[in-house]
Amino acid sequence: MTPITIGLAQIYPTLGDVEKNRAIVRDGIERARAAGVDLLVFPELALSGYFLKDIVPYAACARESPTLAEIAEASTDMAIILGYVEEGPQHLYYNAASLFDGGRLVHHHRKVYLPTYGMFEEQRYFARGEAFRAADTRFGRMGLALCEDLWHTSAAYCLWQDGADILVILSASPGRGVTDAERLTITETWERLTATYAQMYSQIVIFVNRVGYEDGINFWGGSEILGPDGRRLAKAPYFDEDFVTCKVDLADIRRRRVIDTTLRDEDLALTIRELQRIIQARHQ
Repeated sequence: MTPITIGLAQIYPTLGDVEKNRAIVRDGIERARAAGVDLLVFPELALSGYFLKDIVPYAACARESPTLAEIAEASTDMAIILGYVEEGPQHLYYNAASLFDGGRLVHHHRKVYLPTYGMFEEQRYFARGEAFRAADTRFGRMGLALCEDLWHTSAAYCLWQDGADILVILSASPGRGVTDAERLTITETWERLTATYAQMYSQIVIFVNRVGYEDGINFWGGSEILGPDGRRLAKAPYFDEDFVTCKVDLADIRRRRVIDTTLRDEDLALTIRELQRIIQARHQ
């Protein structure tokens, strides 16, 4: 299996300015093309910014829109994963991510878990996705998730059991909390999560987070790639825009799973039975 070059586009989108953000995305694609990237990943809501509130409908793109057609056309020589606001057929709006490759949209995910606590208000403005599905790609089987999705371990578990060899997490994570070591608490939490998912599920994990400010709230960056043993392969800086590339050997997934038999030994039927029992007990 030939190694691939992965690009992490750690960008600073402008809130609500889709045209300006399209230009940022185009620039990232050209940089990736010049660097020989095979798979380029942008953050959550890269085309719109995060704290949209009432302007969600004005920053949305239907799947057949010229904006996404432009991204699809750019994917003829490299795969591109992009986060954006999707306008559905019934004019519902979704926090979504798509994988474009070979000139077309080949996989799509709508964010399932919409944070609506503290500073977050997503469920006030977005409809929920209803599935976690992996898809076959030319890099192997891949699962997409958006930020809060991965705070629910069942999401990563479902994608793993659906055959995902590569887990891609698009994020717009604001800075929160400070540790004794003067680091953000949220940074340490995310880094533990990504390393745990990579090692436990013998997957390559790609985490892409944005940077910048919106309404005084900071996004901390720190995008990274982890190998299937949990080892960090590449890391973008905290707080600053950057474009990071890393050559990844997909054969490492097989090597790791020869050593770690967790996937082979996992009893999915038992898990389903126990969850059904728990559901029934809660409704008695």
